[in-house]
Amino acid sequence: MTAPVKTLCPYCGVGCGLEVLPPALPGKTTSRDDQGNLLWRVRGDRDHPSSKGQVCVKGATIASSLDKDRLLHPMMRDRLDEPFRQVSWEEALERIVTQIKTVQLTQGPEAICMYGSGQFQTEDYYTAQKLLKGCIGTNNFDANSRLCMSSAVAGYIQSFGSDGPPTCYDDLEQTDCAFLIGTNTAECHPIVFNRLRKHHKGNRKVKMIVVDPRRTPTAAAADLHLAIRPGTDMHLLNGIAHLLMRWGMYDGLFVDECTQGFPEYSAVIEHYPPELVARECGIRLDELEQAARYWGKSERVLSLWSMGVNQSSEGTAKVRTIINLHLMTGNIGKPGAGPFSLTGQPNAMGGREAGGLAHILPGYRLVKNPEHRSAVEQVWQVPPGSIADQPGLSAWEMIEGLEQGQVGLFWVAATNPAVSMPDLERTKAALLKSPFTICQDAYYPTETAAYAHVLLPAAQFGEKTGTMTNSERVVTLCQAFRPPVGEARADWEIFAEVGRRLGFTSQFAAQSAAEVYDEFVSLTRDRLCDMTGLSHGRLAELGPVQWPFPAPSAAVPSLRDETGEESPSSPPEVRQPRRLYESLEFATPDKRARFAAFHAKGLAEPPNPDYPFVLTTGRLYGHWHTQSRTGRIPKTAEMHPKPFLEVHPKDAEKIGLSPEGWVEVISPRGRARLAVKVTPAIAPGTVFMPMHWGFLWADGAEVNALTHPEACPISLEPELKACAVRLVAIAPQSESGWTDPQAHRDRVESLVKAPMGVY
Repeated sequence: MTAPVKTLCPYCGVGCGLEVLPPALPGKTTSRDDQGNLLWRVRGDRDHPSSKGQVCVKGATIASSLDKDRLLHPMMRDRLDEPFRQVSWEEALERIVTQIKTVQLTQGPEAICMYGSGQFQTEDYYTAQKLLKGCIGTNNFDANSRLCMSSAVAGYIQSFGSDGPPTCYDDLEQTDCAFLIGTNTAECHPIVFNRLRKHHKGNRKVKMIVVDPRRTPTAAAADLHLAIRPGTDMHLLNGIAHLLMRWGMYDGLFVDECTQGFPEYSAVIEHYPPELVARECGIRLDELEQAARYWGKSERVLSLWSMGVNQSSEGTAKVRTIINLHLMTGNIGKPGAGPFSLTGQPNAMGGREAGGLAHILPGYRLVKNPEHRSAVEQVWQVPPGSIADQPGLSAWEMIEGLEQGQVGLFWVAATNPAVSMPDLERTKAALLKSPFTICQDAYYPTETAAYAHVLLPAAQFGEKTGTMTNSERVVTLCQAFRPPVGEARADWEIFAEVGRRLGFTSQFAAQSAAEVYDEFVSLTRDRLCDMTGLSHGRLAELGPVQWPFPAPSAAVPSLRDETGEESPSSPPEVRQPRRLYESLEFATPDKRARFAAFHAKGLAEPPNPDYPFVLTTGRLYGHWHTQSRTGRIPKTAEMHPKPFLEVHPKDAEKIGLSPEGWVEVISPRGRARLAVKVTPAIAPGTVFMPMHWGFLWADGAEVNALTHPEACPISLEPELKACAVRLVAIAPQSESGWTDPQAHRDRVESLVKAPMGVY
């Protein structure tokens, strides 16, 4: 029997291991998708330490997307009102290189931008950094990770001195109290939730607190659900700290010996007495006190958060205030405890390690640090000063640059900003102004392709070999199990070829992803994320490995094993979880963690008489981001065939919305029309709309037509989670086949055959 190929699910940051088998084996039944293509068979990898053989519906059906609506050849057009024409790679690459050189000459390198994705493998991310930051000379590389976890990055760096979640999934089964805030883990990170829920159900002493305006499946499993008003997270967190201080439930020895800034923090939390906090949050006083008791009486508290915390105009403040609670009570550096940001994408962590945001460099380095720039320039073999000394444009700043005519070339790879960016009509108008847009993707059409001048076919899941790092810092080698379709190429190969044609032949001499990875890990030596003991060959031999995993000659600072003994200089046991900061020494100059003193500010756009409701957004279990994959898979598309708006019964009655009715949702920026879902699972005054539908998949139901671009001033992450809206009952709309999954697929297939222009 043919041995299965081990790889990783390409959806969320849980990072579930998969085994893939060929579509046809002797004596085995074969299956085909709805277009007649033979389906590869996928199952969970029981040996993967993170998922232990479990998969959700998205991972189980991933093979169904492999051959759906693939972009097979390079395509080009001179103007957006023209159809695309198929071209050779030679013609497409020469056009791109010529345009880069022209923009460099006429506007400078700062007019070149690339917007990437947590769908990249680490080798893709790393090669893009070298091309943009090292060779072209611009730090204008940002990724859709800016929209999901950059607040967590900023929070970890400012509190601990370095990025990197200090926890691991084993802590899910060792905690006494799980504090989940701004995360619907059951639907968005289901395998993580399965592990936590099993531990919670099996031990009555284990408590689970869920903070969410909605009664999600996650909240339904909690011992305590705090349905706070959107935007009052900081009140809640500071209020819990106030009670812990009042009751003496804090670790004074840890605070004195291992931290800085506690007096300033304690001065802030004095202003958050429980009566005030309960009133602001819209919860009962006894609920607030119960949450504080659960935290204070537990020896091991594990906090979990995701977009509900990060996607906020005070996202970094929220992250740091969660960390404050851990520092205050000594809940870090031990099993079952610590602040754990759940990443949204399969390789968002790998992107952080490879420098895949506009302000960072490989190996958890910062653009502003001259020593960091010098270290990277030496490995990249570029002259001193090649890397600019200031951060590049963030994702939204790129849109503003397009608006203002400051961006001459916009390269989008493995992401779909024409759906996912905030203030979507403004985003689309900016994309129309782009002089030259490259869209590099595995699928066609996508909404962003409508705004492109060049389309480049990219290899996807299963068609290229590379690495990904999940939320718990486990690195998995994702083996290719079939060749790319058509003329598709791996993303890193495309970036490298452009680099060579720009004259940087020695910088892009690697002949394989394994060689790229070897160079990347050399830049992690002696860093917190040291992976110098890893290579493609080593990962193939050992299986998935959690970092830090230094080469035998490298030291392992500030780490201890489970017995409390110092770790040896050689790599520890592969399966042994390695928590950061077990020595209680942090990555700051004085080895102390930093408290942060933030007052609550609330929503950037609070409700008002004209827009009296708060709209919050999020994922659904069966869908992924903008449906580039899941919208093309019958099983997942049929789970969630159309968008909807959740409204509390009291609000529905007030406005005259019927359970089977339709509603127009209006914000200061746009409007959407969609079906109503009346449910008591959402708090009055708050409405919920899923994020997945762009104009390919629904008619006038794009959630980001409503959202605003106001962002956290530290992380620059937009507040996609909340905006002010009003609701108007409308007559049922003609769905015209839009909400039928097969009609979606038929429409998309017709667009594949007749390439689209701008809608």
